[in-house]
Order: sequence, then C-alpha cells, then structure tokens
Amino acid sequence: MNQNKLVETLNELIENCKDGEYGFDQCAEHSEAAQLKTLFRNRALECRAAAQELQQEVALAGGKPDDSGTVVGALHRGWVSIRGTLPGNDNVAMLDEAERGEDKALERYREALKEELPPTVRNLVQRQLVGAQRNHDQIRALRDQYRAAA
Repeated sequence: MNQNKLVETLNELIENCKDGEYGFDQCAEHSEAAQLKTLFRNRALECRAAAQELQQEVALAGGKPDDSGTVVGALHRGWVSIRGTLPGNDNVAMLDEAERGEDKALERYREALKEELPPTVRNLVQRQLVGAQRNHDQIRALRDQYRAAA
C-alpha cells in the first residue's frame, strides 16, 4: 500500500473516531440515566484515545492527521441533539442512536481491514475493531434491557 492510500485510510478512521467521540458526548448530555451518562462519557474518551493512536500512525507515515469528524457525523449529532430535547425522549432512544453510530464505526473498520495495511497498522486497526464490537454489543444489550423494562 502506498503512503498516500495509507494516510487516507487512517484519516477516514480518525474521522470515524471523532464522530464517535462527539456523538457519545451528545448522547451523554441527553441521557436520563446516570449509568448511561457514564457509559457514553467513557466511550467518548475511548474514541478520543483511538483517534490519537491513529493520528500518531498518520504522522509516522508522513501525513497530516485529520482532527475532526465528517459532515454525516455532524448531521447525526444534530439529530441526536434535537431528539434529546423532544418530549418523550428516553434512554432507549439514546441507545438506539449510539448503536446506529457504532454500526457505522464497525463498517468503516471492516472496510479498512480489507486494505493491504502494514502489519503494525493492521494490528492497531484490528484491536480497535474488537473494542468497537465489544462496545456495540454492550450498547445493544443495554438498549434491549431498557426496552424490556419500559
């Protein structure tokens, strides 16, 4: 894989992580349950740390690391913010939105792993994919739990 393609792939993952960070912050702000606020804030911090790891790899590859999310991510965060202020907002709604964001994250990580990445970068992306899958599954389980209790 040439350096430009590597930088492009990593920057797409950085944007993904930044979208996640900002999205989880929005979910934390609009969640009703303290448990979910804590979960979402922690997940935002994990996304920030993942972005920083990827930014280091971009710099090592001689590229300029992205430091913001995507337009689509911004639109999704806007929707989460609006939805959080509507009557009838509930924890299930915030978990639904968080799961939707995690679905996108998983898709982007899987796409990146289809590329011919250097071994150290592949290991990093694979490790981050495993973490994203774990978080996705946790969010889905909590959503189902809150839905059953409603």
